[in-house]
Amino acid sequence: MKCKKHLSFAQILSMSMGFMGIQMGFALQNANASRILQTFGAGGDHLSWFWIVAPLTGMIVQPIVGHYSDRTWCRLGRRRPYFLAGALLTAVALVMMPNAGILAALCPPVLVGAGFLMIMDASINVTMEPFRALVADMLPDDQTTTGFSVQTFLIGIGAVAGSWLPYILLNVFGVGNGTTADGVPMNLVISFVVGAVVLVGSILWTVCTTKEYSPEEMREFAKGDVVRREEKAGLSEIFRDMAQMPKTMRQLGAVQFFSWIALFGMWVYTTPAVAQHVYGTTDAQSPLYQEAGDWVGILFGVYNAVAMAFALALIPIAKRFGRKRTHAVALVIGGLSLMSMAYIQTPGLLIIPMLGVGVAWASILAMPYAILAPSLPADKTGVYMGIFNFFITIPQIVNALFSGLVLKYFFASESIWMLVFSGVMLVCGAVCAMRIREAD
Repeated sequence: MKCKKHLSFAQILSMSMGFMGIQMGFALQNANASRILQTFGAGGDHLSWFWIVAPLTGMIVQPIVGHYSDRTWCRLGRRRPYFLAGALLTAVALVMMPNAGILAALCPPVLVGAGFLMIMDASINVTMEPFRALVADMLPDDQTTTGFSVQTFLIGIGAVAGSWLPYILLNVFGVGNGTTADGVPMNLVISFVVGAVVLVGSILWTVCTTKEYSPEEMREFAKGDVVRREEKAGLSEIFRDMAQMPKTMRQLGAVQFFSWIALFGMWVYTTPAVAQHVYGTTDAQSPLYQEAGDWVGILFGVYNAVAMAFALALIPIAKRFGRKRTHAVALVIGGLSLMSMAYIQTPGLLIIPMLGVGVAWASILAMPYAILAPSLPADKTGVYMGIFNFFITIPQIVNALFSGLVLKYFFASESIWMLVFSGVMLVCGAVCAMRIREAD
């Protein structure tokens, strides 16, 4: 039986470099999409409805991309064609979203912006899923935790850069004063263009420095159990795979459900919550609201910076205490941190709960995949990574459909309580994590 080679840290780093650019674009979206949409005229109670396009497209795109990437073999390899194509599409959406007013003659800017949010997230999903599968393809089981932790480290770098870039351009370099005709700050517009350039460059780095295993080698690694089954290569096979998903994957589904309800709520409502609870404004067109939005970018950068540092610490911690225990504790820390934001009304002090959120975010990006990977059959890694995305997108869709109503009728349109609710969801995820039975 042929075994996968152990890769050096530098090789793992190069293999995952594209994730840095992906996350820079993702961070720009997460920190700024709500205020861009509000600038275009979206109401606070309706924000989650605009965000619903992101998980919907992810739920559709990722399993399909995973299914076909398992069966794609060309000069670029198995996974690389998909994240290269996805990167180019994401770059276009990044450039166009804050410039949606250009197409105002065809459609209201808020709808154009929501459309490019959908395209951006669909393209990020095309890019992201093959990167997850690439780690499982290239690394032996005893290096999977290292592989996903290195990905999380690079995700942290990209996310910090994306989150902080608008603030730094304006307040450090004095670049981007003024707004577009539709009121979008110029520092945001420039940041999205820079993010598009970094995304494409980092993806090209991975494409040019990483060589994937051939189909013959993959069959050797699986002891000859990998069967191409060309006659069953249709999309209907995805549904058969869903019915036969490993037990570990089903148990992880509950953990992911609560975790991603919480994350979606945090991304959608942090800017309006901070603007209202800390800065005392709900006027999305006001300079004070834009100042709050820039500060939220700094806060998001802080939690991503913590995640970047903690990602590497996860390797020895998980080895000593176990993956599921490590993940459960991290989720509790993040949950309590989000709850504490209701008692803070000083902008600078909001950095403190972001430290705990960063611990949870690092674990969410690494531990579920490290727990999942050993339980997957070698010839189904891509499709199961895509199906696993259902446990990320479905909770976001649930949140998007109902959180606006919860905010309006249960929390009197005070967005800070949506962050408290998100904290409770993370704690529920921790309880579910302790019930997982990991594959040997």
